[in-house]
Amino acid sequence: MHPPLPELTMQVAQVVPATEAEGPGRRFAVWFQGCPLRCPGCCNTEFLPFKGGETRTLASIVADLERADVEGITLLGGEPFAHSEAASALAAAARQRGLTVMVFTGYLLEDLQRRPDPAVVNLLATTDILVDGPYVREQPDTARRWIGSTNQRIHFLTDRYRADDPCWRMRNTLEIRVEKTGVTVNGFPAADAVGLWKGWTRTKRTQPGP
Repeated sequence: MHPPLPELTMQVAQVVPATEAEGPGRRFAVWFQGCPLRCPGCCNTEFLPFKGGETRTLASIVADLERADVEGITLLGGEPFAHSEAASALAAAARQRGLTVMVFTGYLLEDLQRRPDPAVVNLLATTDILVDGPYVREQPDTARRWIGSTNQRIHFLTDRYRADDPCWRMRNTLEIRVEKTGVTVNGFPAADAVGLWKGWTRTKRTQPGP
């Protein structure tokens, strides 16, 4: 039996129950709605406002997670650490179910470690892989899979994953799903396809991805 879940809600921009484009293996990906940072060139501008998205209970997200055939969850945004109470509770629930946790943040690890907020401390404590640093569009990363710009760092906070795993050097992928409510896109397009991808998704998708 797992411990009872806190009665929390969260603003969610998008959920992809099973993806290989947001971290190692098959992962359950959650994009939070709302980010205080404004990185030029952000590919998720729809996720920056704190108003919008969908209000979901922690229990409903975890129920979806339990039905998914994945090895872990990935938290993105928006900015997960701007939703640290809900994000830390979700990460803890994933860990209790034997899953791994990967988090993308625009903040630096050192700055997060100095915060006295218990929810930030708990989220870091339940994270296996942290990718930190703001996205810098002038420094695109073409060597590391899943990483947006070369200034961003990968922190392996537990021994569940290793830096020398060949998965980090594989090519990025873009996933497109046609669903009843519209088209969703997540992952990284090839550099020469960005214009086409952006134009297509602006007119086609109803639940935007990165």
